[in-house]
Amino acid sequence: MKTFNYIFGAIFILFALLQINDPDPYLWIPIYGYASLICFLNARNKYDGFANYALILFCILYGVKLLLSKDGVVSWYNQHDAENLVQSMKATKPWIENTREFGGLLIILLSVIPNIISQQKSRSK
Repeated sequence: MKTFNYIFGAIFILFALLQINDPDPYLWIPIYGYASLICFLNARNKYDGFANYALILFCILYGVKLLLSKDGVVSWYNQHDAENLVQSMKATKPWIENTREFGGLLIILLSVIPNIISQQKSRSK
């Protein structure tokens, strides 16, 4: 798990740096920064259950918002025929940005959940 966490910690630092040109960097730089911090703490065996669960709760709640909002993931899929997400972002297509952000939250979840499972297994031994 140590290597896994170091890799994801570095990836989240890169993701945070890429947010500088994002429409809402004030939101996403801290989100990716926090995810990076959690990964690095987990890699150094400084697991904090509260911090990990708080990040998961945030990702789930914000993910539901992005999923169901007027220009969210459901809108992108149903009303915009799952339009290509790798095209350039335009203010006239907020469903693309919201779907990308939803994907970012999923990546964070996929990096944190294995740590919680690993900690639960080690405690049960």
